[in-house]
Amino acid sequence: MSSTDHGTISAGQEIWLIGPDLSVPLKAGLFYSRQDPYAVRMSLDAGRAEPVEWFLSRDLLTAALHSRQGIGDVRAWPSSALTARADEAGLAGSKVLNIELGRPAECARFEADATGIGAFLAQTFELVPAGEETDFLDLDAGLAELLSQA
Repeated sequence: MSSTDHGTISAGQEIWLIGPDLSVPLKAGLFYSRQDPYAVRMSLDAGRAEPVEWFLSRDLLTAALHSRQGIGDVRAWPSSALTARADEAGLAGSKVLNIELGRPAECARFEADATGIGAFLAQTFELVPAGEETDFLDLDAGLAELLSQA
């Protein structure tokens, strides 16, 4: 399910936290705004008072639907859902987007339905076409905010 509202897009997505011996389903919110045209905010409801939020590159997520992408704290790649967990979630045989967040030795790995992520990203490109991101940046306001914090 997704919604669009005056320059923003949001969608809910089930995502799985993958551990060595278990998989935990989580609710994720995906958010995109013209005001930050290069980023997708992913909010994870991990049962805490506040959701855990990560900002991911829209271009990285888009490219990761086709091949391994990212270095540093965000890495993503496609794969086929062949696990028992995928059978339980009704994803067997479908394409999965793997996302690792954190340092390679201490990261959290997630799996999400690549079709849902792809549909969300398609909406973001309708809102802000590729290559036109700078048209939506208000650099003067950003600079004024930075200078006011100094």
